[in-house]
Amino acid sequence: QLVESGGGLVQAGGSLRLSCAASRGTFSSMAWFRQAPGKKREFVAAISWSGTGTLYADSVKGRFTISRDFANNTLYLQMNSLKPEDMDVYYCAARRPGLVETRAADEEYDYWGQGTQVTISS
Repeated sequence: QLVESGGGLVQAGGSLRLSCAASRGTFSSMAWFRQAPGKKREFVAAISWSGTGTLYADSVKGRFTISRDFANNTLYLQMNSLKPEDMDVYYCAARRPGLVETRAADEEYDYWGQGTQVTISS
């Protein structure tokens, strides 16, 4: 139900925009997480059901922007000033209908995409 795209290879300092298309169903708040091999999944950013509330991890604040397009049922993550430590697999996540607040804990999310790889060259 959630399909990410937009990952790829970019130089440090560059930008990428990730997309997450919700193919069916309706979701409330949504988020991006990331995970490196052998490491725990890490919260990146979340957005409320209305789109007016956002939450960011300190490590990406000021560089990443989360947004959602209701007409196209798509979630975005604009990533600027990318650093080597941003290199991970990025996952889109959504909470089931009715759960409208932003949350940073992965156990709060009910639906997950398959992930998209972001590679940073230095």
